[in-house]
Amino acid sequence: MANSYFQFKQFRIEQGACAMKVCTDACVLGAVAAVEGAARILDIGTGTGLLALMAAQRNPTATIEAVELDEAAAAQAAANFAASPWAARLRLHAQPLAALAANRPGPFDHIICNPPFFRHALRSPDARRTTARHAAEDTLSFAELTRFAADFLTTEGRLTVLLPPPEMRDFEREAAATGLFPTTRQVLRHRASSKPLRQIVEFGRQPTVVQEQELPLHEPDSEDYTAWFQERLGPFYLAL
Repeated sequence: MANSYFQFKQFRIEQGACAMKVCTDACVLGAVAAVEGAARILDIGTGTGLLALMAAQRNPTATIEAVELDEAAAAQAAANFAASPWAARLRLHAQPLAALAANRPGPFDHIICNPPFFRHALRSPDARRTTARHAAEDTLSFAELTRFAADFLTTEGRLTVLLPPPEMRDFEREAAATGLFPTTRQVLRHRASSKPLRQIVEFGRQPTVVQEQELPLHEPDSEDYTAWFQERLGPFYLAL
C-alpha cells in the first residue's frame, strides 16, 4: 500500500485522497522542465500538486497555477499548496481544463503536464485511477491539451509533457496540428541499456532541430542513481 504522504526536503505531499501517487518519472519531469525564468506557470492535471510545488521551489519568483478536475485530488493539492513555503504564489483551479479555458486565463510562459496516457491499455476498475491514467475525450484528450497550450502560451512560451514513446508520437501529431513543435527531447530509461520508459518533450511555436538527451536513472550494474539524477533530484529527495 502506498504511503499517505511523500516527504521532500522543502515540502510534503499528502496523497491519500489522490488516485495517482508520487512517482519517479513525474519527479524527473518536475526536476528537468525548463521553468527557470518563467513569470507565469501552469500545471495541467496537477493531482497531488507535485509539479506545481517543484516549479515553485525551482523558480522563486514565478506565479504558479494548477488545474485539476477531480474534486478530492483538487482539495488535496490545495492543502499541499497551503502547507508549503510558497502558498502565496500558488493557485488551484478545481475544474476541467475546458472551464479554465472559457475564463481566458492566459498567457502563460510555461505549461507543464503529466497527462493521462494509457490510450490502448486495459482500464482500471477504479474509475478515478482510470481518469488519471487514461486519455479520453471526456477527461483530458491530447487534442484539448495541445489546443489549450496553443491558445494560452506566450509567443516564446513552452509546453513540457511526459509520456511513453508511443503516446508521445500521437501527442506530437496533435501538437503540430495546433502549431506547436518539439524543441528538446529527454529519454528516461532505467539504465542506459534499457528500453525507453518515458519521454519528456518541450514544445515551442517554431519548428527547429530537436536537441536530445538520455536520462538513465541507475548506473549500469547497480541500483545507485546516476550522477545527473542525483544532481537534479538532490534538491528534493531526502535520501540524496
